[in-house]
Amino acid sequence: MLPTPVTARDMMVRNLITLSPEMDTLDAIDVLLRHRISGAPVVDRDGQFLGIFSERSSISFIVDAVYDELPSTSLMAFVDTTPPTIDEDTDLLCIAQTFLDSSCRRLPVIDSHGRLCGQISRRDIMRAVRQQLRHVEHVHVNGGLYFSALHDSDQRRV
Repeated sequence: MLPTPVTARDMMVRNLITLSPEMDTLDAIDVLLRHRISGAPVVDRDGQFLGIFSERSSISFIVDAVYDELPSTSLMAFVDTTPPTIDEDTDLLCIAQTFLDSSCRRLPVIDSHGRLCGQISRRDIMRAVRQQLRHVEHVHVNGGLYFSALHDSDQRRV
């Protein structure tokens, strides 16, 4: 068993590509394409998290531009301002469940003041579990993995 549960703080990526709310939508799409990422957090000058601009946002922009002939390319009109978020103390299993419960590809990690601290992707979860299981010996029960071994016995869910 591991001495402590794995949390968002342990696995989040801190060095992120972020977008500014003042950006033009086409410029934001260029950023996603240039960096080969599927989405990016939008933060203001103070680091306050405002939402996520993603491939889905880009498609929404394209459809609206074609059907509604929108003259505006304001980024914030296409930002998901209510995506699921987590804090630094959220444990690995809660993070995994959040991914299962929503269609998001990334989870922003937000501090108590609403500032962006980092981000966790689905791949980060897979990587963290794989690394932790390399350190846990004999966690097989009846041929299956015993994932509660990722937590101390007093931290396990019933």
